[in-house]
Amino acid sequence: MAALFLVPNVLAEGKWQHVLPAQVFSVLSSTKYYIVENIRTARRFMKQVNREIDIDSCTFFEINKRTNVRDLPTFLKPIEEGHDIAVISEAGCPGVADPGAEVVRIAHQKGMTVVPIVGPSSILLALMASGLNGQNFAFRGYLPVKPHERSRELGRLDKKVKAARQTQIFIETPYRNNQLVADMLKSCSPATLLCIAANITGEKEFIQTKTIQQWKGKVPDLHKQPVIFLLGL
Repeated sequence: MAALFLVPNVLAEGKWQHVLPAQVFSVLSSTKYYIVENIRTARRFMKQVNREIDIDSCTFFEINKRTNVRDLPTFLKPIEEGHDIAVISEAGCPGVADPGAEVVRIAHQKGMTVVPIVGPSSILLALMASGLNGQNFAFRGYLPVKPHERSRELGRLDKKVKAARQTQIFIETPYRNNQLVADMLKSCSPATLLCIAANITGEKEFIQTKTIQQWKGKVPDLHKQPVIFLLGL
C-alpha cells in the first residue's frame, strides 16, 4: 500500500549518516514524488544522501507560505494512484513547527497511511540537553515581533515557568536572536534558568543553561545562527 513518508532532514552541515537513519537512504532512493518547502534545497539534500538519484525523473510539490491551501489535496493524488510520497522538511522533522503538518492532516482525513521516520528535532534535542523540566513543557514557536508585545509575552512565560514548573521553548528569526536575548535579560526574573542551544548537531554546537542573572554580560553573539531558547526552573 502506498504511503506518505515523513523524511527528516539534517539540522546542520555535516555527514547525514551521523544524524539520520539508513531508512532515509532507501526511501529517497525509491520515491518519485516529493512534497517540500523549497525544491532547490530538497534536491541538494537528496543528492547528498544518494548521488545516484535521478532528480529529473522526480515530481516535486512545494508547500510554503505561497502555497494555496486548496491545492494541498492534489499533492496527495500519487498515493491514490499507488505511488509513495515523501515529505521533506527544510531542517529537522516534517510536521513539527513545519508546514508539512497541513498535508499530513489531509492524508489522515483521506485514510492514507502516514509513516514518520526517526530524525533529529532541534526542539527535543535542546530540551534533552538543557537540564530543564522534560515532564512538562510547551513549544511556543515565534514570540511577537513588536518589542512591547514581546516583553509582555516573556513576562507571561516567566510567570508560567514559576506557576506550573513548565519549561517554555521558543525560537526566533536568526537575525533577531540577539535582541530577543536582550529582552529576556530585562523581562525575566534573575533566578529563571535560560538555556541557549545553538547550531545543534553542528561543528559549532553551543548549549548552555544559566540563570538570567548569570547570562548578563556573557551572552555569545547569536546573530544569524539557528537557536532554540528555553526558560525553566
